[in-house]
Amino acid sequence: MLTALKVIPQLLCWAILVPALSRSLAGTATAVAAATGFVAGVAGENLLLAYVGGEIPFRPLRGICGVIFLLLWGASVWALYRSGSTRSEAEPPAPGPIAAGAAAVSVGVLAGALTLCRLAPLDGGAVRLIPYLSLAGAGAVVALGAASLAKYLPERLAPRGIPLMALVVSALMVMACSVQRLDLFSPLSMEVMKFIHDFVHQFFESMLIPDHPFFRSDVWGYIGLLFGDKVGLWGGLALWYLPVLFIALALRLERLPSVAHIRQGAARRKLLAAFIRERRLRLAAPLLALVFLTGAAYQSRFPAAEYWDPKPIEVTATPAGQIAIPKKGEVDLEDGKLHKFSYRQGSREARFFVMLTPAGQLVTTLDACAICQPEGYGQAGNAVICYYCRTLIPLETVGKPGGCNPVPVACSVRGDAVVIDGMALLNSWESTVQVTAHGKGMGK
Repeated sequence: MLTALKVIPQLLCWAILVPALSRSLAGTATAVAAATGFVAGVAGENLLLAYVGGEIPFRPLRGICGVIFLLLWGASVWALYRSGSTRSEAEPPAPGPIAAGAAAVSVGVLAGALTLCRLAPLDGGAVRLIPYLSLAGAGAVVALGAASLAKYLPERLAPRGIPLMALVVSALMVMACSVQRLDLFSPLSMEVMKFIHDFVHQFFESMLIPDHPFFRSDVWGYIGLLFGDKVGLWGGLALWYLPVLFIALALRLERLPSVAHIRQGAARRKLLAAFIRERRLRLAAPLLALVFLTGAAYQSRFPAAEYWDPKPIEVTATPAGQIAIPKKGEVDLEDGKLHKFSYRQGSREARFFVMLTPAGQLVTTLDACAICQPEGYGQAGNAVICYYCRTLIPLETVGKPGGCNPVPVACSVRGDAVVIDGMALLNSWESTVQVTAHGKGMGK
């Protein structure tokens, strides 16, 4: 029952996509091609999960989703550029049966693979046989059943060209963002936030603004707003919505048909009114795409997953300043889970965690990265998540520097304990936090 509930949003998106494809392209043949593609996508992705494992089955899908979103951006700019044209000039010719079938199969394969990933175990491996077969059958039945209803869809509501592309891509984004390892919106927000942080930091440093005598403390408070997580969120939302908004604007700005050849005023008004009504109906696809994108962003910001996030255990150092954590002490460091600790020396304090990577190596990192504010990490399956920007980091890269990865801390394994230099830990924490917390990286 719980397995079926997981894929209901994906199947609903699929049920909307298939009628739009079959009504706009080549009818029932398109629906059959889409259903075939869906089953093939489910089967192919499950084979990858079974025989390859790890993050490899997810990376191509995430890359494809990123590419089609970029293509949507390009198409939206082109549509806006051609917005002064008439409808016949702005729309491409209808695709032939072969092209329509190829497009339907491609969309079906991608939709099936994305939907199956929703059922993939967090610890890796293939989906069990009964859920796998049930999903493949449900996707085919939904496709054929929805296509039989497509004939009742008014011709004027059938999206074509770039509006159809917007509807398809936005529905696929919903399917992708429901899977943590395929999410695109959170990484997009993080990149926007990182760009703004780096740009503002470098600009202020190059202009020597932090040392300007006329900058009061309240001015720095306003500047610090640029270093909040909301900057990345709103910037990401702008990039997320703009393509569909451009397409809607392009439809709205389409040139009215010429009526100079019509002598009767009533006939002119009737033709223009019919065109305006049809143009309004054609806005249904971009508006539905906006709803899909909103659902995708919501799923990204509030994923339906519980993270392993243990309370930090306080540790002490020897007189020589060495922190020794037993492998099999209060916790088992080699159980594959993230284990958090805190170390205090006077008024100084640092948070860090120790875990065993899939390669079998014990690593120690700060509970913070070099980009985001230090809100820490949680673990879900074979990834950890940054609570600040919601970015997923595969366990294979934990312990390596760069990006949103937790900052590595040098450690050594001596006998049955992991040993860390306490002073180096505190210095690393403070040098990281002073750059990321509350906009202090500007030298305030």
